[in-house]
Amino acid sequence: MALRDRSINMIRDYSSSSNISGNGISMHRGRFISMTSLMQKNLVGFKLADIGEGIREVTMKEWFVEPGDKVSQFDKICEVQSDKASATITSRYDGVVRTLYYKVDETCLVGSTLVDIELEEQQDDPAQNKEVKSMIEPSEIEIASLPKELKSLNEKALSTPAVRKIAKENNVNLADVPASGKDGRVLKEDVLAYLVKIANKTETEEVSVAKVDQSIEQLSKALSSKKYVKHMWKSMTQSLAIPHFVYSDECDVSKLIKLRNQVKEAFNKQGLGLSYMPFFIKAISQALLQFPILNALINTETESLDIKQEHNISLAMDTPDGLIVPNIKNVQKLNIFEITKELNRLQELGKKSSISPTDLTGGTFSISNIGIIGGTYTKPIILAPQIVIGAFGKIQKLPRFDEHNNVIATNILTVSWAADHRVVDGVTIAKFSNLWKHYVENPSFLLIGI
Repeated sequence: MALRDRSINMIRDYSSSSNISGNGISMHRGRFISMTSLMQKNLVGFKLADIGEGIREVTMKEWFVEPGDKVSQFDKICEVQSDKASATITSRYDGVVRTLYYKVDETCLVGSTLVDIELEEQQDDPAQNKEVKSMIEPSEIEIASLPKELKSLNEKALSTPAVRKIAKENNVNLADVPASGKDGRVLKEDVLAYLVKIANKTETEEVSVAKVDQSIEQLSKALSSKKYVKHMWKSMTQSLAIPHFVYSDECDVSKLIKLRNQVKEAFNKQGLGLSYMPFFIKAISQALLQFPILNALINTETESLDIKQEHNISLAMDTPDGLIVPNIKNVQKLNIFEITKELNRLQELGKKSSISPTDLTGGTFSISNIGIIGGTYTKPIILAPQIVIGAFGKIQKLPRFDEHNNVIATNILTVSWAADHRVVDGVTIAKFSNLWKHYVENPSFLLIGI
């Protein structure tokens, strides 16, 4: 009883200097004196604290200390392993290790004592706060709750109570603060530097947001001034209701490159620029003769197809007023020279944004060339009410095997076909693509029309 009375008197003395009230123990002045330390002659049991995530037991993997070793606060004591992760346990005390309670590979329960430490001097023992509370009768001092500073000692970040207080007042998670102290300890200057960094970042973000808002407003005005934008908006909104599927392949265009180089000078003398596109367009028309169902328009109201005899091949074209899709009409009746002439005409009109409504209506099958800007593969979007669109990538020189299994440099073109899966199946598109590929890889057949 004498020791108990002495303990209560000491807490009363502390309350007068450290502001103990019914709302808890204030840590702003003085130090909290551990009753367990006094009663056990400075020998404390260092218990396994709750390490979170519902973990109730761990396996002892390694001890970093032995009985007789001197330890300081934040020194490594041991490493434990749960079924989720491993954790390194550090000391909360300065003292000498006296007893280890577990062997390596033994199971440790949360709340059990890992090691006894003999303290060098009276130190705070927050882990034993329940024992302190049980020693005080309600009639003497009522402790409603322990200070938040004590609870925060169980957090993973290493720091002093003063540093934790600064972090708490500024809503800073210490785990986010780069630590410069020994063994990863977060110092006061670390928190202050972090606060300055956050303030600067917030200011920069506010400026960036303002610039983005201004850019969006300018872009909106620019788009609204382009006469083709409203039409594209409407047509692409319709297109996104189509259930697309995409089929991609590649073909060897080495023969096509050779043929174009042979005849382009003759086209130049006629004032025409010859690209690969006229060959691609004619190959589509030749393949459509075998697969006429792909050259059709869908009527969603009657759920029917209108198969067209004329091959009006639409081309996605970039102009100063936005994306437009004019078409070359009756390609099935045109040769490479005539297709080139029509393509050159549309390109010149496109540069002036003066393509006529006649050129923009009546398309039956669309293509897009992303290769001119360096693209390889893409998923093209069908232009309703059409049911198929093709997209060509850039030509690349890539290694391939010849018929003798020798690696050779090959000119490869990639193509992607998007089709309306309501009326077109994958087998049909694959067969069509293979026939188109045959004409592109053997362009002489396009010149003779077979």
